[in-house]
Amino acid sequence: MIGNRIGHRLDPYLYVVYRKLFGNRGNPNLLSLLGFLATLAASALILMDLWTATGAAILLSGFFDILDGAVARQLGKVTPFGGFLDSVLDRYSDMIFLLALLLYYLRQEDARQVVLVSVASIGTALVPYIRAKAEAASVTCNVGLLERGNALFCLLLEHSSNRWSW
Repeated sequence: MIGNRIGHRLDPYLYVVYRKLFGNRGNPNLLSLLGFLATLAASALILMDLWTATGAAILLSGFFDILDGAVARQLGKVTPFGGFLDSVLDRYSDMIFLLALLLYYLRQEDARQVVLVSVASIGTALVPYIRAKAEAASVTCNVGLLERGNALFCLLLEHSSNRWSW
């Protein structure tokens, strides 16, 4: 939802940050991989019950996730393989992160959260499938309740409200 409203308007600003760090060279696929690795770190941090560090790792992962496309577009390095790699790594990131949450809540014996994460996992797995099927059938399908970042934020917010019982 947010991404649809903003589109690629942030690209020039993101690229300025990138250029200050790395100049006018780079590999967007490496940025996709770094985002995936940040999600792996976040997943491990969940299992260690280090939630502040988890949040930081998720923010870093999200930054790489938007930066890879912006850099690819600015450097003229948009490729079908890059788009495919980014999409596949995003799906693996989502599933590994949700698996870490599921394992955490199973250890906590929190049935409510286990069900919530399980439902989120089902939705996370089905959304790209539904969009791909719609595209193959030439049906427009660009709606939904939450994008990846919004969904992760909601899950972390739910965890926080459950943990600290405001």
